[in-house]
Amino acid sequence: MDVSASYPEKELVLQDFMDVEYVPLETNDEFITQGIVEAIGKKVIVVRNMRDGNIFVYDRATGKGIKKINRFGQGAEEYSSINSIILDDDNSEMFVSDYPARKISVYDLSGNYKRSFKYADTGYYDDIFNYDRDHLICYKSYPSEKGKRECHLIISKQDGRIIHEIQIPSKGTETPVVTEGEFIITPEFYLTFPDRDKWILVNTSSDTIFHYLPDGNLSPFIVRSPSISSMDTKVFLFPTVITDRYCFMRTMRKEVDFTTFKGFLGEDLVYDKQENALFSYILYNDDFINKEEVSLTSEPRNPEIAICQTLDAPDLVEAYEKGQLKGKLKEIAANLDEESNPVVMLLKKKK
Repeated sequence: MDVSASYPEKELVLQDFMDVEYVPLETNDEFITQGIVEAIGKKVIVVRNMRDGNIFVYDRATGKGIKKINRFGQGAEEYSSINSIILDDDNSEMFVSDYPARKISVYDLSGNYKRSFKYADTGYYDDIFNYDRDHLICYKSYPSEKGKRECHLIISKQDGRIIHEIQIPSKGTETPVVTEGEFIITPEFYLTFPDRDKWILVNTSSDTIFHYLPDGNLSPFIVRSPSISSMDTKVFLFPTVITDRYCFMRTMRKEVDFTTFKGFLGEDLVYDKQENALFSYILYNDDFINKEEVSLTSEPRNPEIAICQTLDAPDLVEAYEKGQLKGKLKEIAANLDEESNPVVMLLKKKK
């Protein structure tokens, strides 16, 4: 994969390779949410607000509110912030990752406290996922310490004990983080991706992106060129969604304009396995008549749900009034008003 090359453009329609599910979140006096979706299970969707500590559990099939939870605070059984929430369907538990406290607190789906454990050593846990019935998988970073070796971890759900440390070979340290004087700017990127029975693991210092296999071995998946260490302007590569036919990716340039604080430009790319060719692409949602573009750069979810996005009610109401919607989305928008909670769009890989 040559990240410095130009590729022909390809137009794609989301519904051709994804099953699209819309879930309108119930709105009432108790369930008023900004719609930050943290986890999707077989029966529930877990959503939070930005700063008030509210966690909402919704029925996945209907969008009906089931439980509102708030354990915000400084106590031993509370969280001081919510960095991410990981859902364990098998054990009906939620793992709330609390960055400032460097711990993970575990609750049942009614909000009852069960246990907690700290991050290992002085590291911080990013991109945490449900790995299997007994373990989580995550990326351990050291944002304020140099010389520490970052890695992926398999940890126990019971006590946070490190079961396995996964090191990806690399030379030196390269990250997209930009430092200029007192400014430190960290773009949004992800280093762990579920891919059916495998996991895609990324180390930004490595030119190879790996599959982590069920037997515990690493297998090369994407090899990029030119080498990251040889480039004057670093261009990073991150996979976003993997289907039977397509491998979607995004490049990211390590550049920021400090007069506008805009930067990290990149290109959406797709490898078409059927055509054995690379393309830049534009992706459209066929439920919008006016060819609404869709981004695949949202946080990855689980082996079933590739990504999810929230559609704001005011935007859907406006599109409905202009006659720009069709299908199930049109039916849902007909029952919304501008004060409604968002609609969650789940993108599932077609079988």
